[in-house]
Amino acid sequence: MLDCGMAKQKKSAGTPAKTGRYVIGSAGFAKISAVEGIHLTEAMKERAAVKRAKRLTAEEYRRTIIASHRKG
Repeated sequence: MLDCGMAKQKKSAGTPAKTGRYVIGSAGFAKISAVEGIHLTEAMKERAAVKRAKRLTAEEYRRTIIASHRKG
């Protein structure tokens, strides 16, 4: 094996190491929730699909969730 004297670079952890925040996808979130006995309803899955299709911002998505739980 040829060693050129260059050390392999480690991949940086990126922003999570700096901010302490991580983003997981819906599949990962569903798996974590399932361990805790929490499952998405069909209405929740449909709302998430609409969010992806319409490319809603986080704030717009929160508004749709709040509106769906309002009475009246």
